Amino acid sequence: MAGLTEAAASKSEQAAAVAVDAIVGHDAPPPDPSVQTRAHFDKFASVTSPEGDKFMTQVDFIEAVTPPPGSPAASYHKIPREQYGVLFQVADRSRAGQISLQDYTFFENLLSKPDAEYEIAFRLFDREGAGVVKYTEFIELYKENKSPDALPFDWTSSWASLYLGNQKTRHELTYSQFSQMLRGVQGERVRQAFLHFDKKATGYITPVEFQEIITQTARHKLSDHVLENLHTLCNVGVSSKISYPHVRAFQNLMKDIDLIEVIIRKAISKSADGKITRTDFMNEAAHTSRWGTFTPLEADVLFQFASIDNETGRLSLQDFSKVVDPGWKPSERLSSSESAAAHGKGAGTTLSAVVGGAYNFGLGAIAGAFGATMVYPIDLVKTRMQNQRVTVVGERLYLNSIDCAKKVIKNEGFMGLYRGLGPQLVGVAPEKAIKLTVNDLIRGYAAGTGLDGKGVSLPWEIVAGGTAGGCQVIFTNPLEIVKIRLQVQGEIAKNNPGMVRRSALWIVKNLGLLGLYKGASACLLRDIPFSAIYFPTYAHVKKDYFGESEGKKLGILPLLISGAIAGMPAAYLTTPCDVIKTRLQVEARKGETNYRGLVHCAKTVYKEEGFKAFFKGGPARILRSSPQFGFTLAAYEVLQSAFPYGGAKADDGRATLSDLGRKDGEGMPWVRSRNALKIILDLDQNFGKSKVNPTEEEWRRIRGIAAGPA
Repeated sequence: MAGLTEAAASKSEQAAAVAVDAIVGHDAPPPDPSVQTRAHFDKFASVTSPEGDKFMTQVDFIEAVTPPPGSPAASYHKIPREQYGVLFQVADRSRAGQISLQDYTFFENLLSKPDAEYEIAFRLFDREGAGVVKYTEFIELYKENKSPDALPFDWTSSWASLYLGNQKTRHELTYSQFSQMLRGVQGERVRQAFLHFDKKATGYITPVEFQEIITQTARHKLSDHVLENLHTLCNVGVSSKISYPHVRAFQNLMKDIDLIEVIIRKAISKSADGKITRTDFMNEAAHTSRWGTFTPLEADVLFQFASIDNETGRLSLQDFSKVVDPGWKPSERLSSSESAAAHGKGAGTTLSAVVGGAYNFGLGAIAGAFGATMVYPIDLVKTRMQNQRVTVVGERLYLNSIDCAKKVIKNEGFMGLYRGLGPQLVGVAPEKAIKLTVNDLIRGYAAGTGLDGKGVSLPWEIVAGGTAGGCQVIFTNPLEIVKIRLQVQGEIAKNNPGMVRRSALWIVKNLGLLGLYKGASACLLRDIPFSAIYFPTYAHVKKDYFGESEGKKLGILPLLISGAIAGMPAAYLTTPCDVIKTRLQVEARKGETNYRGLVHCAKTVYKEEGFKAFFKGGPARILRSSPQFGFTLAAYEVLQSAFPYGGAKADDGRATLSDLGRKDGEGMPWVRSRNALKIILDLDQNFGKSKVNPTEEEWRRIRGIAAGPA
């Protein structure tokens, strides 16, 4: 009987121990470290005991839970790297000043929990491991880490007393109670700071005072864009000062940024142009949230900070993304369908990619055909002028480009200006598709080579454009030679009334495969430098003159002007190559020189007609190329607006809210460590700074001045 009683008591004690372990966790059996965790620990542990066991110092720990200095994810201008040392107190359960593999495994297991950020903060203040946070321990640790110049905060206030109790009765906070207090502490700090500055109880503070409050209480959670423009909150309203409702609205927005992201994505997915207004946001918020979460003032504050670089009132994901701190791990609340809808990519399937490609190809072909049709008469005049040879006085048929156009209309009718248009339109689609695709592919490969570390360097821009121009010759040369021969038939027929006009099909059959590529070398000589000049010029006019950037998308007029300006030098400087190409591709008449190749043609033209002959049709090329690019771009924009494609509404190839901070270091320890530290910093911006006392060599390692352990 006594044995049964002892067994029952033992089971009760075991159950109680399990319950305590479940809450406290300190006495739980050490988890078996995984291979990945062990490798990560061994990489950074710098201390080895006489028995051969490895240990991490505080500095080793900082290096293990933070991204390497210089990596894309390493941003320490808000939270200095040494501040992560405060988390070492959580991992160092024995207070020995160094941690073992089991200690580090325990800490990584904490990081893997869904509420890791709050549990790490709780264990930091639960110094005794009793499963509760005591008032004296909390205040003692807070004072150890409080900034000497921090804004005053009263832990005996009515708000704090609700959690911690009053002087007569102090509360011991459980994990859930302590977490709830941390959730609201930043709001109380802002309220007390507002009262600190508003000593006369006017209900207003200056923009500078508001900036100081937010910098000292929430700097670690805000984007650089918001921090740099905090003073503009006074623009929401008519006063030059900032009221407490404005401060509260700002704080509520920053706290609910995850929900804001969901609402913005849903609203933008329903927009034809991927942009929304304040009304769109409020309407979607009313549908998304049960009780109408956001007030009109909160919507005003959101659009104030998102529209600083865009005053149109219609904002894109890129505009809103500037309000979000890219270093904060984004929300994972969106379902795959919502995410796909917000990006406008139709779940990113292969079929949607094919349809999207066909859509862009089709619009490009139609727009290119429109542009070519609009300037084709100029192109015909240009060809006739370039082919005109003057070897005997009195043989000049056309005095100038205007005289040429008049005589074409007189002798061949108005439609004579469009002779050879068919092959030109057939060639527009593959020409535009190949040229733009190759240029984009190479520019994408060379991304990051620019001086700013993001764009494309000038040499790579030239290579991309030149390669694109070279690739298009595969399709354009056969079509060019057919077009040119059709264009000059009219003037030949005038001198030979009995000549039979040939069709494009007849010309193709007569030339054969090799004949269709006659003058290809000259075509390459023209198209490679043309595109090498055009694409970089076009990109730099948009960027340097019109200010195109990730945060600024150009309208139709700047695009038209950019295309026209870029086409001018590209067209004129390559005119000599175009003259040689035209002479090689036109069938020589009786008594005219039959050119044998590039060099022979160039020498002959120079000998018989002089240097000016190489620039025949140059003005006509400018008049054709500049408006052609303008008309093409205009048509493309109109077609996109008239026939929007569902898979391309909201995504302009730039980073969106949930893209920011997602690519680098996903799943690494530093992701959750950083988030845990951000919650702790709600208590004070300098929390943990005084807890690291490294040697000079260790300090250099923390700062990334010297390489850490291999």
